[in-house]
Amino acid sequence: MKTVKVVAAVICDSLQEKKQIFATARGYGEFKGQWEFPGGKIEAGETPQQALVREIKEELEATVYVGDLIDTIEYDYPTFHLSMACFWCKTIDGELKLLEAEAAKWLTKDMLYDVQWLPADMTLVEKIKEQMQ
Repeated sequence: MKTVKVVAAVICDSLQEKKQIFATARGYGEFKGQWEFPGGKIEAGETPQQALVREIKEELEATVYVGDLIDTIEYDYPTFHLSMACFWCKTIDGELKLLEAEAAKWLTKDMLYDVQWLPADMTLVEKIKEQMQ
């Protein structure tokens, strides 16, 4: 089975207090309409952090500061294995504009289960919840 290495940004309102996180609904493909953390594939020669900065610029037209690694999620989809490095991030320049996603929400700790997460992202939600205020 092919392994796809990606990065995901858990963009929060504050790296210190983490009261809200930013989630997007996929605007295309097999999982259209399901919720995820923005990010994408790591290209050759990039660090996960560099890939995340590039992907957020491409998807949301904003620059993020990449903070601590939350976890690396390993998840088997039917046709590939996903290895997803997930980092806390904070917007440092620009406003989050949806260039690829069909919707977005800022979610508080109490709202984390109000959206239909992609299966791999769902495994991360509980870890995020533990670190939110």
